[in-house]
Amino acid sequence: MVQEYQSPVRVYKHPFELVMAAYVRRFPKSPLIPVFVDSEIINETQSKDGSTIVTERRCMIDIEAPRLLKRIAGVDYLYFLQKNTLNRRDRTLHIEVRNETFSNRVIVYESCNYTVHPENEDWTCFEQTASLDIKSFFGFESSAEKIAMKQYASSIKKGKEMIEYYLRELEEEGVTYIPRWTPPVVSGTASRLQLPPRSIARAIPESSAKTPPDGTDAAAPAEIVAGSPDDKLDADYIRRYLGDLTPLQESCLIRLRQWLQETHKGKIPKDQHVLRFLRSRDFNMDKAREFLCQSLTWRKQHKVDFLLDTWERPQLLQDYYTGGWHHHDREGRPLYILRLGQMDTKGLVRALGEEGLLRQVLSINEEGLRRCEENTRVFGRPISCWTCLVDLEGLNMRHLWRPGVKALLRIIEVVEANYPETLGRLLILRAPRVFPVLWTLVSPLIDENTRKKFLVYAGNDYKDPGGLVDYIDKEIIPDFLRGDCMCEIPEGGMVPKSLYRTAEELESEENRLLTDSIYKSASIFKGAPYEMPIEITEASSVITWDFDVSKGDVIFNIYHSKWAPQPPKKDTLGAHGITSPGAVNAQMIDRNWVLGQDYSMVEKALTCKEGESVQGSHVTRWPGFYILQWRFHSSPACSASSLPRVDDVLASLQVSSHKCKIMYYTEVLASHDFRGSMTSLESSHSGFSQLSAATTSSSQSHASSTVSR
Repeated sequence: MVQEYQSPVRVYKHPFELVMAAYVRRFPKSPLIPVFVDSEIINETQSKDGSTIVTERRCMIDIEAPRLLKRIAGVDYLYFLQKNTLNRRDRTLHIEVRNETFSNRVIVYESCNYTVHPENEDWTCFEQTASLDIKSFFGFESSAEKIAMKQYASSIKKGKEMIEYYLRELEEEGVTYIPRWTPPVVSGTASRLQLPPRSIARAIPESSAKTPPDGTDAAAPAEIVAGSPDDKLDADYIRRYLGDLTPLQESCLIRLRQWLQETHKGKIPKDQHVLRFLRSRDFNMDKAREFLCQSLTWRKQHKVDFLLDTWERPQLLQDYYTGGWHHHDREGRPLYILRLGQMDTKGLVRALGEEGLLRQVLSINEEGLRRCEENTRVFGRPISCWTCLVDLEGLNMRHLWRPGVKALLRIIEVVEANYPETLGRLLILRAPRVFPVLWTLVSPLIDENTRKKFLVYAGNDYKDPGGLVDYIDKEIIPDFLRGDCMCEIPEGGMVPKSLYRTAEELESEENRLLTDSIYKSASIFKGAPYEMPIEITEASSVITWDFDVSKGDVIFNIYHSKWAPQPPKKDTLGAHGITSPGAVNAQMIDRNWVLGQDYSMVEKALTCKEGESVQGSHVTRWPGFYILQWRFHSSPACSASSLPRVDDVLASLQVSSHKCKIMYYTEVLASHDFRGSMTSLESSHSGFSQLSAATTSSSQSHASSTVSR
């Protein structure tokens, strides 16, 4: 597997020429990087006017690897070839590095760029990308990969320290300014970059060193504008707003963010939100991406992004929901207090249903995210989660009412799936004897990392050393916990039975936000497409569709047939007694049908990538049956060879590795209901795709589709 690295943009608040003078001091070797043993120039050329200098070096590296591995490999040092292209006219340095040692077994490639800051010409930007592909390494591929990535992460960290060290060294020598390159007066007299004599060295003007041309405060990094495909995030921005990350963690964040920018045009999640999903999956890119895509689909499906602006909290919740925000803890995290023991959970469920309670919990989580952003600005350090204090005084068997516990479990499931790593600490106070029963019911649904953040205090234990005052300032301890701070959280009480809703009313709305939707989910297996028939009785009707590809790549087709498709009988066993994955899909196109005779293709096949949101329409020409079909799309790598590989054969035995998932909605507009021209139809926007502000359109003579990438 190819390991990739993408650095954030590192900014040196020094001119390009001064940074280059510091950079060349690292050669032929530097004590700051002991593994960089030595280097030699093997070739150097420059342009006629001296503006461009190309330097090729051979570098010797001493990798910190086990002695046994070095003996097996038969080498003590590794050699790399480095090509530096310095363009003094454009003020850029491009660096390419490839491995010479084991080049037939291991492919290492690194690309680095020093450029002028786009907003301040007296600052210099640095960024790098790298990849590692170990084809074979004497049977120690995994070990070699871990050693290489660890070594690389270490050298990345030292890289910035080294440049800053030599910049300080230059400053101590009195060199604080180097003039920019200018074309030579006489052709052929250009010389290589030289440091100016110390007698003419002068300091950089304070105004240019501190204030960018646009007049903004250089000390305060600007918010990154979401949706810009060129953003690779600034290292200072990451440290200020996201926290200290390792180089590889920074790389995961940047690469996942770039993937989102490519697949979700327009609005994308904030960096803090993306980082939460990475942390919840230990920075496993593939797992975090799948987890995040499912959550983004869920947010679009239920318009969660607009919940705080559109949902009006019922008066019932304002009176009887005993929870609210209350200042912050000692670490600056927003503090939410829930007096669960004083809450009539049964009454709230009977009066509101699961949907009402879930919306309340979602609004709390959305408000928590907003407060974290505010506290990050107020305290000047990254705050990505909040603290929750749960007071259980009054908890009894009434709270273990089965429908109420069921609602709680489903709410926990939704929150765990869509708000990972948002809870910094959970303080459970005055836990009664019945609490272990409740904990036994809910704990299996809570992520292990989340459970580690729970602190439980029985009785008045929270008053002892190591109790509440360790996490919350004494001045803001609520009055109901014998503190001095007034807490404006409702007292709660029993919900009047006159407000209870009938069983029929609750059943009609129950789980609407949790499960029900106008959108349906479908799985597509390799060799078992998902097909949906639509009967059209009147020509010129309009079939519309809207679907999201949440996992895998699919091919979308539309067919027409005069004959009514008949779903095949369920085949419970495959050829070898294994359950057939195709049995779960209703395939309407008979295998005996001949394309062009029994049915025809009315739309050009559309390949849809994972994460895309697709909307479109088709104006029917004939009555009959139209079949929407989604097929599994194999990657080119797997289909390039006619001979099956061992990996492919093994993967074919695992159904999950050949499964795609979609969420779709279709609607048919009768011809007499359709008003307007095809232009108006093509320009319509789907309410489903809130993330897809910008789309790419492809239209045919009688159909239109939009794909949001």
